[in-house]
Amino acid sequence: MTKATLDQIIASHAGRDGALLPILHDIQHAFGCVDAAAEAALAAALNLSRAEVHGVVSFYHDFTPDADPRPEVQVCRAESCKARGVEAIIGAAEAAAGSRVKLKTVYCLGLCSSGPNARVGERVYARLDSAALVKLVENA
Repeated sequence: MTKATLDQIIASHAGRDGALLPILHDIQHAFGCVDAAAEAALAAALNLSRAEVHGVVSFYHDFTPDADPRPEVQVCRAESCKARGVEAIIGAAEAAAGSRVKLKTVYCLGLCSSGPNARVGERVYARLDSAALVKLVENA
C-alpha cells in the first residue's frame, strides 16, 4: 500500500459529505484490503477517531484487513436463501473451491425472492442450484 495512492484516493473525495464509505471502497479496490495504516490515515484525514473508522471497516463484509489474492465468490446464507435451499448446495461449492477460491458467506445480496444467490465481483447470480454454483466457483 503506497502512501501516495492512499493520499490520492482520500483527496479525490475531499469536501464530499459522507466520504468515509466511498473512500473505504476505493481503498479496498485499490489495495485488496483496508489495513490498520489505511484506517489511521483515513481517520486523520477525515478528523475521525481510529475507533470510528475501524468500527465501520469491521461492520461491513466488503472490507478486509489483509489482502487475499484468491478470487472470491460470495454466497448469501441469509434466512431467505436458506429457505430457498442454499445449505443443500454449499457443500459442493466448498469442494469445488478448495484452497484456490475464497468462498465467503455474506448475509443478503438483495435478491431475496430469487435465491439462492451469489456474487462474483460486481455481478450477482440468482436462482442457483448446485451445478450453477459449482460452475461459478470453477470459473472464478
